[in-house]
Amino acid sequence: QVDLAESGGGTVQPGGSLTLSCVASETTYRPYCMGWFRQSPGKEREGVATLDSEQFTSYADSVKGRFTISRDVAKNILYLQMNRLKPEDTAMYYCAAESGGRFCWPQGLVEDADNRGQGTLVTVSS
Repeated sequence: QVDLAESGGGTVQPGGSLTLSCVASETTYRPYCMGWFRQSPGKEREGVATLDSEQFTSYADSVKGRFTISRDVAKNILYLQMNRLKPEDTAMYYCAAESGGRFCWPQGLVEDADNRGQGTLVTVSS
């Protein structure tokens, strides 16, 4: 099992920015779909963004235009750049991956991920 380790969470004021990183323990790890989902206390998991093996990206409507997912292929690091953060973005953010599959989309990753990290907490508060 390849380990996924997230970092970059923290506390930021509304309107601020954060960049999350997800490092895979093996640089040769190449799952079909990688992405981020989040979960707040008392709420369901919400898919945030995904990136497939052809670098096609997909975003939840709630973050579209504010968040950007990207990947450094050489270092095998997945990023989530989060801009114009809102209090409702407060959540534990998880990096996740699905080895196979036909479709790569945020809520699909929540349901079908076969690997995930331990999470990093993002708090948006004034």
